[in-house]
Amino acid sequence: MTTTSMIQPKFLTKPDQLGVVAVGFSGGQCKPGVDAAPSALIESGLLTQLHEELGYDLHHDATVHSYKELMPAHDPDVRNMKRPLAVSAVTKKLCDQVYSLAKEGRCVLTLGGDHSIAIGTVAGTAKAIRERLGREMALIWVDAHADINTPETSDSGNIHGMPVAFLTRLATEKRKDIFGWLEDDMMVSLKKIVYIGLRDVDKGEKKILRENGIKAFSMHDIDRHGIGKVMEMALGHIGNDTPIHLSFDVDALDPLWAPSTGTPVRGGLTLREGDYIAECVHETGSLVAVDLVEVNPTLEPGVNDIGAHETVRAGCSIVRCALGESLL
Repeated sequence: MTTTSMIQPKFLTKPDQLGVVAVGFSGGQCKPGVDAAPSALIESGLLTQLHEELGYDLHHDATVHSYKELMPAHDPDVRNMKRPLAVSAVTKKLCDQVYSLAKEGRCVLTLGGDHSIAIGTVAGTAKAIRERLGREMALIWVDAHADINTPETSDSGNIHGMPVAFLTRLATEKRKDIFGWLEDDMMVSLKKIVYIGLRDVDKGEKKILRENGIKAFSMHDIDRHGIGKVMEMALGHIGNDTPIHLSFDVDALDPLWAPSTGTPVRGGLTLREGDYIAECVHETGSLVAVDLVEVNPTLEPGVNDIGAHETVRAGCSIVRCALGESLL
């Protein structure tokens, strides 16, 4: 089977194959329900669409992983981090799963789950890309939040606000059972990160972004330049010879389009802008992995669950666009 996309992938040896990992994990934050997202996305027909309409040969174990067997009986706070043992164990397992799919030359789609899972997904992809191609990977982080707090700068202690810090060595921990398993070949360079859609950034995070010269496009930039120009600048910063991991938090979208998420912030992207970001990344031919996170069907479901349905539909649309669906 061949995909319907007209774009030739630059960094995939098996472009018609798609690795899929479904992660029903909510331990990186405090609101239950985000663990139900992968099942909701799959039940809405996403994987069927990717296979039947876009032509992907799916490599999926037909399981939504909850990783309950990895949950410790006792998980006290460490350095302000909440549930550090659980999040570390789950992301380590997820890293191994994503790596095993990515090292075969496939694109990997991960359906979360809260955004703490990106510690595992990005680490697994980065390791596979370095091993397979001998090069660094870029990370495009589409989100209302920067998620680059260190344990010390975080007000909440929720690890879903810290993944980028751990993936860049801005945050480190020696304990192997608390992210000490992260190796140098799993890291992303601060020069290869681009944020899009920021509008709720903590004081400590602003300082981190400025001091490290991290490329970030806020909603102010999108209002000023338009999403087309912002994507030109974002992809220009990365360059056309770098594999891209796209990590998309559905709360990047305005709550009008995606109300069912844990930390909604008004003034966000329209659904079309979100789709356009995904389309542009696909058109580079450099995409090697996609995360979709923070859909929570139990929050703001609305009358007849319309809010939940709209958020799931929005998530599915973004994934399809990233994997080659086009308007014409």
